[in-house]
Amino acid sequence: MPQFGYSLTGYAQPYVKASGREVDISPKAAREVCKAIKGMMLPEAKEYLGSVMEKKQPVPFRRFKKKVGHRSGLTGFHVGRYPTKTAEEILVIIENLENNGDFKGMDTERMKIIHAAAMRGRQVKSFKPRAFGRSSPSHNTLVHIELAAAEV
Repeated sequence: MPQFGYSLTGYAQPYVKASGREVDISPKAAREVCKAIKGMMLPEAKEYLGSVMEKKQPVPFRRFKKKVGHRSGLTGFHVGRYPTKTAEEILVIIENLENNGDFKGMDTERMKIIHAAAMRGRQVKSFKPRAFGRSSPSHNTLVHIELAAAEV
């Protein structure tokens, strides 16, 4: 089993960390959701991801936006999607982060997300059978997600 580190270094205040390693979600959607929740308070981020899963509030797609439709309810950036699977997995990591803060004696209502990152993990390689005895390669990229929060 590999030893995973965190990309967050040099933060002075006490903080808590949580991560999801090799999660089977879209790397592009994970990056956009992490960008959207960074800087939010924990209850606010949980409510936001819940509304994304119910398809009431879209996540703005800033980098991966080609051929993506505009969504109402976005301010400043009009292109967005509803990545429900990604929001569900990141919500599990936020609950883990909240439990870690509880264990350290922090007030979870006053915790702010100071670091949210999504990185591409390993590729699961497989082959799809095709006609006439051929096959085509099929790659599934897994994602590493890191979250850190500090008490404000």
